[in-house]
Amino acid sequence: MRFTTLLGILAGASTLWFTPAQAADEIVIGFATAASGFMQAYDKPAQDAALIRIDEINKAGGLLGKKIKPVFADTKTDQAEGAKAGLTVLDQGADLVIVSCDYDFGAPAALQAQAAGKVSFFLCAESIKAGIPGVGPFSFSASVLAAVQGATMAEWAYNKKNARNFYRLLDSWTVYNKGICDGFDWQMPHLKEAKLVGSDTFKNDDASIASQITRIKSLPKEPDAIMLCTMMPGAVSAIKQIRAAGIKSMILNGSGVDGSYWLNATPDLSNFYVPVQGSVYGDDPNPKVNEFNKKYKEVTGGDPSSQYVYPGYVLIDVWAKAVERAKSTDAAAVVAALEKMNNEPTLFGPRTFSKDLHHQNQGRYLIVDTEAGKPRVIDQWTISEKIPVDYLVSK
Repeated sequence: MRFTTLLGILAGASTLWFTPAQAADEIVIGFATAASGFMQAYDKPAQDAALIRIDEINKAGGLLGKKIKPVFADTKTDQAEGAKAGLTVLDQGADLVIVSCDYDFGAPAALQAQAAGKVSFFLCAESIKAGIPGVGPFSFSASVLAAVQGATMAEWAYNKKNARNFYRLLDSWTVYNKGICDGFDWQMPHLKEAKLVGSDTFKNDDASIASQITRIKSLPKEPDAIMLCTMMPGAVSAIKQIRAAGIKSMILNGSGVDGSYWLNATPDLSNFYVPVQGSVYGDDPNPKVNEFNKKYKEVTGGDPSSQYVYPGYVLIDVWAKAVERAKSTDAAAVVAALEKMNNEPTLFGPRTFSKDLHHQNQGRYLIVDTEAGKPRVIDQWTISEKIPVDYLVSK
């Protein structure tokens, strides 16, 4: 049976409640992720990438000489169902439980894995809670903390764009948005000549941010950069209003607005910058990423929508390496091997884990610049210092 056909059957299956015996020549990976509800839009692309890596490993001989078998349970974008989904894949013998991109929706399944003594990986959660603080010592995330995104954009803009006067505009809707601004706040004192000329908040579903824009326009001088800590869908409205008001400051944001799918709503958008782990635009400096994008389209029928596809591939890659090094799928042994990874090379940048942090508090980002409505990679940046774990936990 073809890879795509098999995965389509599996991914389309409803929650499986039977518990077949695990074959001696198989290693089971359980996906307790959203096949329905709004989280599907975030989970499925990263899950597809994970399945591609699984297929590659199987074609290369498997893991520890065994084939990897994926099993699936739908969380239905519901926290109670998430806990059930976690139990379902564990009952099917999962040695690794992969959970939703978001901490709040992924944690119920991850907590079930922790209780069962199994490793869990969030597909692309970027809150420090998606790991040791929020789940336990067997839990990891494959993405890079939201705080690193804010810190990256501040330091890059300061060093490469000569930005000195910054305005901070926080969308208070999600922990992710707050995380971006937390990283920006941590980085600012490290930039000797940088000055925060104003700070404001709004909510993602606000129809108007006219009062916030008025305060920006009332400044003696237009800021060099606006650190906009937001995500879809409200990001589009905020960006349109800022530009419609005649404010030409460079706009910095996090990875949550990566992708060209929304740019037709902001025609001719320019001077807009975001950090990404890999480019979906066909111009990644690593040709292997561009090859992956082609493979992803062949398997799924569509291009990667944003950089949030890539952490799914990364998590399988680093977990499989840890299993090989541990020579076992035993959770404690695999965790110990993961915690020894220091700048471990992956297709989408290095990964480091430690006994204190199962997330990334530093990472290489590509910088995407949108000019005249067209995004392209113009640079790459790694923050000069890791964001301290105690700072991240305090937030």
